[in-house]
Amino acid sequence: MAPVKKVSFAHFLEKFPEIELPITLTDELVKDFSQNNSPFPLPMVEQFILPMEPEEMDEYTEFIPCFLLPATMDFYAIVYWRGGLMDYQYIMATYSKKGELIDRRVLAGTYSDGQALVRSVATIEDDWIIYVVSGKTAANDPTYDASTSNAFNLELLATGQIINSN
Repeated sequence: MAPVKKVSFAHFLEKFPEIELPITLTDELVKDFSQNNSPFPLPMVEQFILPMEPEEMDEYTEFIPCFLLPATMDFYAIVYWRGGLMDYQYIMATYSKKGELIDRRVLAGTYSDGQALVRSVATIEDDWIIYVVSGKTAANDPTYDASTSNAFNLELLATGQIINSN
């Protein structure tokens, strides 16, 4: 079996087009990313994505490159989408200029815990504040109950760290 060819960090970053902020991450937006951005080759996923993922990849898991945040200066901030069975997430990862992981955070998505369907939407503003709103619907009743909503803020710091800012 031939050894897996190493992928350069620069080639990995090329998968992420730079976008203008603000942007709102919704379940529907991933379709645009999947149509407009070329997919990750498996060696790229194995080298740059899987080492930071807390869950194993299975045959149903897919990753889609979304975008690169502009004007980050001393680090890179990317957003990618991870899709699995009833678990879809937009994830921000920050890297040093050398390609070393600084931080990783789930920003938005949809998942089922068996009892409820939880949906989150995130807006990344041009000042790097990330507004997140999350809500639940019961598995046996699709009616949305606004009292289940939860809102919080994250902030992307100049160091590349992603912190809670509430």
